[in-house]
Amino acid sequence: MIGVRVRLTFPDELVRQPIVARLVSELGVMANIRRADVGEHEGWMVCELEGDPDAVDRGLGWLRTEGVQVDLLGDIVES
Repeated sequence: MIGVRVRLTFPDELVRQPIVARLVSELGVMANIRRADVGEHEGWMVCELEGDPDAVDRGLGWLRTEGVQVDLLGDIVES
């Protein structure tokens, strides 16, 4: 298992989409939301993503492909 803290920024067209729910259910990555501010036209959240190293890596790539801006806030921690 690894964990990484990230800031996810969602553009207007993704604010109403279940992006984090899909990350959890389809890619097997656990998301612990630490702080968020989501408005009608934009949003961001700081969360800790945990899971199998390959799943977390795929999840980060998938988020970027979907149009989410992903900023790493800390080192990847293995447990």
